[in-house]
Amino acid sequence: MYRYDEFDERFVRERVAQFRSQVARRLDGSLSDDEFRPLRLKNGVYLQLHAYMLRIAVPYGTLSSRQLRQLALIGERYDRGYGHFTTRQNLQFNWPKLKDVPDILDLLADVEMHCIQTSGNCIRNVTADHFAGVAADEVEDPRPTSELIRQWSSLHPEFSYLPRKFKIAVTGAEHDRAAIAAHDIGIRILRHPDTGEVGYRIFVGGGLGRTPMIARLVRDFLPKADLLAYLEAIMRVYNLEGRRDNKYKARVKILVHEVGIEAFRAAVEAEFAKLDGPTVNADPAEMARIAAYFAPPAYETLPATDAAYERARAAEPEFARWADVNLFPHKVPGYAAVTISLKPIGGAPGDATSEQMRAVADLAERHSFDELRVTHRQNLVLPHVRLSDLHAVWKALVAAGLATANEGLITDIIACPGLDYCALATARSIPIAQSISERFGSYERQREIGPLEIKISGCINACGHHHVGHIGILGLEKSGQESYQVTLGGDATEDAALGVLLGPGIRGEEVPDAIERIVDVYLRERQPGEVFIDAVKRLGLAPFKPALAGAAKELADAD
Repeated sequence: MYRYDEFDERFVRERVAQFRSQVARRLDGSLSDDEFRPLRLKNGVYLQLHAYMLRIAVPYGTLSSRQLRQLALIGERYDRGYGHFTTRQNLQFNWPKLKDVPDILDLLADVEMHCIQTSGNCIRNVTADHFAGVAADEVEDPRPTSELIRQWSSLHPEFSYLPRKFKIAVTGAEHDRAAIAAHDIGIRILRHPDTGEVGYRIFVGGGLGRTPMIARLVRDFLPKADLLAYLEAIMRVYNLEGRRDNKYKARVKILVHEVGIEAFRAAVEAEFAKLDGPTVNADPAEMARIAAYFAPPAYETLPATDAAYERARAAEPEFARWADVNLFPHKVPGYAAVTISLKPIGGAPGDATSEQMRAVADLAERHSFDELRVTHRQNLVLPHVRLSDLHAVWKALVAAGLATANEGLITDIIACPGLDYCALATARSIPIAQSISERFGSYERQREIGPLEIKISGCINACGHHHVGHIGILGLEKSGQESYQVTLGGDATEDAALGVLLGPGIRGEEVPDAIERIVDVYLRERQPGEVFIDAVKRLGLAPFKPALAGAAKELADAD
């Protein structure tokens, strides 16, 4: 993984010192709250319902055990002993005191981490496929590209005051595990069909929130050497033409929608042609320097199967269940990638205690070449585990309360913090996720249902990605009550689609029953081997609409 050089170290330390001075001036009254607000946001500090929240960048979701141990220490010393992993592969602490934030930032800098550009109208944390460097369907590891973009975009003088926040995701695989179509810019690494040259396919104008849109293709193939110049061209067009009069219409997706993709593409290509590529694009030597940090680890030459692993599977059904669900095939024989679910039955999605973080850090150090990943689905991954070590890893996860076997199943729910924490929320998300999880907690029931992604947001800002959930749930306030809308058919993969509203809103306590009725329709109507999302696409909404009818009428009558 990437390591700071002298410039990175100095850059982060100077930013910490600067913010320490700004915090001191806020605490002594020299800065008003309004004056301090843009300064704290540039350093990842939000003011939530009950306390400040600190958002820590985890670039493209890659962490070392040393970094995770430091996060555990911060959670223990300055928060309430836990952290929350987010859909942008970041970590949030929900209870820090403002006076302590500079000390937290210093601790982060000690392990090459920071909170810069995790908020504000700038280019945010670049996200990537959490199985980068592991997946067999990968054309190229997306992390060197992601790191290049991170360095280019950090405090970029031209793009630090954009019309609105800007999010970029990168995938290097045929199967999109990075949700690139839901981003302002989505980048897919691919080979040119004629020449075999590795380059980029660029999408623009995706995003969720109050006006969800799927990204549009802006460049079918871009040579790798031209990436930064092309991104700069997109950013310049957006920075110049994006709306600043209305923050709800300020995202690049609105600009693309209003002018049309053809006109936007033409403007980008014209700007790209004007740029002096060699002065903008990365020097090949610099790209080689970055790529060297992501060289494959020192894998052993191992057989594709392992007798001890197979014996453990046969002897312990619980281990076999976990392995069936939470392992991802590794491109190197004798290894697997392990998804560590942060979705215990009845738990808050994405939360991990400091003790659990330390347990995962120990496992990464001992069994995964000192590396782990954060997924946009709010789980963790040990990317390089020998098959012979899987049983020991599982036992350690059981001891840490992290061995839930539900990756990709109905209880592997994405949920934002909602009204329990967030000042923008209009309804609770966590209790809804917990109630659904408890309803479908049986492993046998989950396996019978098969892959099904539920995503929950507590307001229209859609931090829980509900628009691209197979089942999406949006919490709103209606006549002083929490009301939940249900959508079906959302998809965050290469077949990206926005979910369609199933019917009027329902009460929170009715949501688990409604989800169960939806699932029952699927189980009754599915064809052999057909997963939930494919059944919804084939059947349409009509068979599922009665699932909400009674509950929606009760809420309407109560109004």
